[in-house]
Amino acid sequence: MIVRPVNITDLPALQDLARHVDPALTSLPISEERMAHRVRWSQRTFAQQVERADADYLFVLEDDDQRLLGVSALAGAVGEREPWYNYRVGLTVNSAPVLGIERHIPTLFLNNEMTGQSQLCSLFLRPDLRSVGNGRLLSTARLLFVAEFPELFGEKLIAGLRGCTDEEGCSPFWDSLGRHFFKRDFFHADHLSVMGNKASIAELMPRQPLYTCLLTEEAQAVIGQMHPNTRHAAQILQAEGFSYHNYIDIFDGGPLIEAAVGNIRAVRDSQSLTLSIGTPDDEAPTWLIHNRRLENCRITAAKARLVGNQLLIDRLTAKRLQLQPGQSVRAVPMALRHMQAVAA
Repeated sequence: MIVRPVNITDLPALQDLARHVDPALTSLPISEERMAHRVRWSQRTFAQQVERADADYLFVLEDDDQRLLGVSALAGAVGEREPWYNYRVGLTVNSAPVLGIERHIPTLFLNNEMTGQSQLCSLFLRPDLRSVGNGRLLSTARLLFVAEFPELFGEKLIAGLRGCTDEEGCSPFWDSLGRHFFKRDFFHADHLSVMGNKASIAELMPRQPLYTCLLTEEAQAVIGQMHPNTRHAAQILQAEGFSYHNYIDIFDGGPLIEAAVGNIRAVRDSQSLTLSIGTPDDEAPTWLIHNRRLENCRITAAKARLVGNQLLIDRLTAKRLQLQPGQSVRAVPMALRHMQAVAA
């Protein structure tokens, strides 16, 4: 398996992949025209032809038969071209000592506090090929890319996790809040947000703090809660150091998790090493390995041994990375204990 930048020849496979996408994952366009535009824009991004505010790094996961199995992406900076809104969950304390009454009421504040930070997005793996190993490689490869090129990204990485919906795909949070100000159902509003109208929809929301006690009980219950199908993806990022700090999506109330780049395990613990060729034994740990290139980057997970400042890998792994002995790699252990915890 290898993670690499998308290219235009991937377009037919991406179109096929998009047909398997849950409608809730609308950041992967089904339209061939929009897909082609995103692919070409990503190629420009990897070629450093766009500013950070417009950067869209789209990666694909492929096997040794060059079958495309999944995608993931990194946005260079959110909110610098148009407002990027979310709600911050706060607390208001009201008291009337004479009456002996004190109320602690959660509140929602519309804000742009994540402006300029970089976003992990568009993670999708073919349903028939999902596994902890494939999902972890596809997700964490982006983190090792950030470790190699931190100057291209913000001080934090953020990831919005899908919020809770019912069996029909309706969001109790949206139905109790957003729908009152934007007269559309959740699916329509979410689709329009991906088409570039999220800021316009958010502008219709009230500016003053919203008291959550005015929402339905169903809506209150899902604030900051992720959809069950998102749990494994969240656990992978949480194992790398991401956590929830009371920011939620304005549409479905799903949690936003974040981490300072320097505190992310794959960034903090990665090393620049010299590649050597050999035969790692069966007990060798699995490493996440990056060939340290930008436009032609290759990232894989493989058995490897650290010997001094050299990383010993087999010839097939070197071939996947398009490297020769003596060249430099950036690598970090995959931390199998975390993978086992996710699988449990």
